[in-house]
Amino acid sequence: MASLIDIGLGGVFHAAIIFLVAAGLQLVFGVQKIINLACGSFYALGAYFGITAIAFANSMGMSPLLVLPALVLAGFIIGLVGIPIERVLRTVYRRDESFQLLLTFGLLLMFQDVFRFFWGPTPQTLNNAYLAYGTANIFGAQVPTYNLLVILASILIALGLGAILQRTRIGRIVRATAENRDMTEALGVDSKKVFAVVFTVGCMLGTIGGALVVPAGAASLEMAVELVVEAFAVVVIGGLGSMRGAVVGALIVGLIRAVAIIVFPEAEILSIYLVVIAVLILRPAGLFGKAAA
Repeated sequence: MASLIDIGLGGVFHAAIIFLVAAGLQLVFGVQKIINLACGSFYALGAYFGITAIAFANSMGMSPLLVLPALVLAGFIIGLVGIPIERVLRTVYRRDESFQLLLTFGLLLMFQDVFRFFWGPTPQTLNNAYLAYGTANIFGAQVPTYNLLVILASILIALGLGAILQRTRIGRIVRATAENRDMTEALGVDSKKVFAVVFTVGCMLGTIGGALVVPAGAASLEMAVELVVEAFAVVVIGGLGSMRGAVVGALIVGLIRAVAIIVFPEAEILSIYLVVIAVLILRPAGLFGKAAA
């Protein structure tokens, strides 16, 4: 029982992180119709900047109990890099998808050099920050309290994002722009501002996810590409443009990964690919995606 709980919560923790990145990817595609290959770079940027921010905060005497809110704040701040990047992406709006893929892939490669220049090729860690909150005993399983807090934070972010999109004026404008950009522009909506806000929020979701994961792992040059694979697996499984699909897809990928690591570590990535292939064969639009007309 303890082993099952440990595996399950480990999978849900990873799902909570992947969801944040995939939600940003879904939000950007849903409104701007851009498939952002650079989403993994935002994730890695949040991880690296989170480590730098915590190191600075510790030098100022910050309490270890403030690690989690400090990481969220660091991810939020560095996520503002989405504002200038969105202006670069404006050059490929309404153009063929190949231009979008090439530009965002170019950003992915550029960020790799940025990480290497500022933080070097060696993986960076937060040392003992992971156990700053201790552990919780759940039916005999010793689970790091930090994992539970990250899962809770991800749930709150998901609920907050859903509430904003469904119950606020800006949310209605964003949904209207996603449905029919030309009509909303005819009604006086400045789509450039909407796109800037949406892309920046999507970027922030990725950087916050990267910042939250570093206490449990390390920031490395490879993490951007690895995350892109998992994020797109979530999107394919859940359905492109579906937030509900991002939640379900992240849970499926996170739990499959957790089980594979215990049962057959060599098949960790293969197991995810097998699910993706099955979804593409049986339901090409994803579990919650809309089939193309």
